[in-house]
Amino acid sequence: MNNNIKRKDWVGGSAAVFKTLGASNHTDANRQREDYYATEPKATEWLCKLERFEGRILEPSCGEGHMSRVLEAAGYEVVSRDLVDRGYGEVADFLSIDNLAWDGNIVTNPPYKFAQQFVEKALSIIPEGKKVAMFLKLTFLEGKARRALFRSIPPIRVWVSSSRLKCAMNGDFEAYGSSAAAYAWFVWEKGYKGETTVKWFN
Repeated sequence: MNNNIKRKDWVGGSAAVFKTLGASNHTDANRQREDYYATEPKATEWLCKLERFEGRILEPSCGEGHMSRVLEAAGYEVVSRDLVDRGYGEVADFLSIDNLAWDGNIVTNPPYKFAQQFVEKALSIIPEGKKVAMFLKLTFLEGKARRALFRSIPPIRVWVSSSRLKCAMNGDFEAYGSSAAAYAWFVWEKGYKGETTVKWFN
């Protein structure tokens, strides 16, 4: 681990209204510097019930290990990495590694501002038949650029959470009473070219 990496955890104020509404309503000035919003473990527990992964799993935005620990408890071999040393996993910049190849699946909650780049990179480095599962705001379905992505590389399934799941800035779940955002698991299977199935859980 690289213990010399020290960065301020977030930029801007900590207005109570944002803590009440949840991280998704932060303005750019109030967002965490590296867009670090940890995923409530319950979300990954649900994923393990909904999808099965064959082979290893890479978690390239592991943060403090909230997803990785759940996946490991479910019996998966997990390699955990993150741009910043948060005391868990290896330090690596997923988007900047040009020669990266991965022989398994990829499961993560990427920095939302780079979500599409994470999806495209993940699908470019895994073998046919392996899966990419991204925990993203439901608004990821919007936008012309993402429409083109969905047309060329359609998800095999989108699992929409009927109840609100939390993503907490800096992993501080106690600071958030509830989430203002709706989330879903977007699941791609490399090589799949059919229609996307939308299902609900939770």
